[in-house]
Amino acid sequence: MYELEEKGYLYLLFVIPLLVLLFLYVQYWKRKKQRAFGDLNLIQKLSPEKSVFKPILKISVLLLALTSLIIGLVNPKMGTKIETVKREGIDIVFAIDVSKSMLAEDVAPNRLEKSKQLVSQLINQLGSDRIGIIAYSGSAFPVLPITTDYSVAKMFLQGMNTTMISSQGTSLDEAINLAATTFFDKKDKTNKLLILISDGEDHSENAEDAASEAQKLGLKIITIGVGSEKGGPIPLKRNGIVDSFQRDKNGEVVITKRNAEILTKIGKNSKGYVDGNNTKNVLDFVKNTLDNIQKTEFEGMQTANFQSQFQWFLGFGFFLLLLDVFLLERKTKWVQKMNLFNEKDE
Repeated sequence: MYELEEKGYLYLLFVIPLLVLLFLYVQYWKRKKQRAFGDLNLIQKLSPEKSVFKPILKISVLLLALTSLIIGLVNPKMGTKIETVKREGIDIVFAIDVSKSMLAEDVAPNRLEKSKQLVSQLINQLGSDRIGIIAYSGSAFPVLPITTDYSVAKMFLQGMNTTMISSQGTSLDEAINLAATTFFDKKDKTNKLLILISDGEDHSENAEDAASEAQKLGLKIITIGVGSEKGGPIPLKRNGIVDSFQRDKNGEVVITKRNAEILTKIGKNSKGYVDGNNTKNVLDFVKNTLDNIQKTEFEGMQTANFQSQFQWFLGFGFFLLLLDVFLLERKTKWVQKMNLFNEKDE
């Protein structure tokens, strides 16, 4: 396994073929001037120590040195070993509402993007907890299973949108049931927390019952409400520009409002509800909650420990540059005796 830390320096490798072309042009130019000056065989006899092979060797060493130095700047990192690490934490699942009402822009930039920003910042302040992600609207869908790879989690998080689930509406009970039945193994004694993020526009009537059943299984729940009580329309965009707004059957523009009441009811018998429009309050609230939940030791995913290898390439590159300085263009005596390139006079 390997990774390249500074990939931008790879563009410097384009210099290598340019130097090759320049070298070939210079050799052609020299040959042309020599022909203009006189007979090539006579010129070679006037400079018997000049080697045909040495200039090629010197440019080859120089190009290899530059290539090594560039690779050193890129800083390739090699995986030295794969190991299973032990961590201490809890299992956290983020359930994110991806219904169309989350496109409302009563919070900047919109409710869904605000939710994703909150989750990303919450992940940043986690230590060694395992995390998973659920997307839900009219139904719930597991986006990412429980993992300790936060970078992968953020990648999946950024790809979430309102078109990933075809059934519209918001069914909070679907997200709670999925978290309770799919993500958490009853045999696993690790404490489990569901962080439910939504505008609270629930189109089912079973969210409280689902929350009660989930808590019986040991699932703790935090609810986070995004959006304003005043609400706003749902923009329909084309090429990033608002084309129109969502309308109901009567042709009236739909105004979607945050329903904090249902989210408060879900969280009141567990770990509580927090207003998601204030990022600092959310981070502090979740941090305090996590501090009061007992951590459990578990085995994390296998991880590769990468170590920088730039020093080998830089060292080899500087060695070749030094070697190039001592390579002269005249013939080497013992090679001349072997006559490898038929350079002796016949």
